[in-house]
Amino acid sequence: MATYLLKRLGMTVIVVLAVMTFLSLLVHLVPGDPVEIVLGPQATPAQVEVVRAEMGLDNPIPIQVWDFVVGALQGDLGLDFLSRTPVTQLIAQAIPHTVVLAITALALAALVGIPLGVYAARRQNSLADRAMALLSIGFITMPSYIAALLLLIVFAVQLDVLPAVGTGSFANPLDYAIHLVLPASALAITWIGYVARLVRTSMLSVLGSNYVRTSRAFGVRDRIIFYKWALKNAIIPTLAVLSSGLADLLGGAVLVEIIFSRPGLGRLTVEAISERNFPVVQGAVLVIALFYVLTNLLADLSYRLVDPRIRVEESAVGA
Repeated sequence: MATYLLKRLGMTVIVVLAVMTFLSLLVHLVPGDPVEIVLGPQATPAQVEVVRAEMGLDNPIPIQVWDFVVGALQGDLGLDFLSRTPVTQLIAQAIPHTVVLAITALALAALVGIPLGVYAARRQNSLADRAMALLSIGFITMPSYIAALLLLIVFAVQLDVLPAVGTGSFANPLDYAIHLVLPASALAITWIGYVARLVRTSMLSVLGSNYVRTSRAFGVRDRIIFYKWALKNAIIPTLAVLSSGLADLLGGAVLVEIIFSRPGLGRLTVEAISERNFPVVQGAVLVIALFYVLTNLLADLSYRLVDPRIRVEESAVGA
């Protein structure tokens, strides 16, 4: 396990450095002069030179890459061109809203998807199972922005029972939670369907195994087989998928945050792209990439901790 952890940490460091290198070259990958894009056609040559020096574009490309990587490792992602605010400060203000939204959506997917999958597995091939299959597939194929618009129209416009935009305040947890209901539900819908299908498939796979047939032959009750063995084995891949799904939810929150006017990391990134605000784009994308890398690492490690079969296989290979 220790050897595997060191390998995964080494790969994580390499991936992070590669992402930093790519982001440092981002201004050179965009067609045209990035300084003229930022300042517009009315900028004077003197203004162009000043901004070029501020962006560090007057240095050789290797030095630009080095400066960005070193600055990022030290927590310095530059300044917002428009407000002259440190990018780390903007990200620090936006990221709590996105993280809370993603975690809430993930919890909702687990709380709803797992019982749906269990219910469908217990009633295999029944009318209820087929209805759950149609519902799950419908959820899986529904993009989060479509779900967001539908929920917005129904619950905020037609019924007027939930707020349409904003986040509320952390100082008022109840108000913040009310503002979180619609966006979290919209973001969770796809994962609810995915988790329900995964739990059903995993449980049916366990129920069809030889040791379950043997247990039934020896008179073990179906309730014990179903909840103690089948559900336990079905939860293992579900936990791994949910762990890695947190990063996907963070990335998928972009359109949901825009629709509900939530001041999160996704909305910050989109606004920075539209304004050609390169330091903010670089910093926000770097944070999202770090979330992807770290959550996938934690998902991989947690999967090996909860599933003893993987540890046995690794020991056999090592032997």
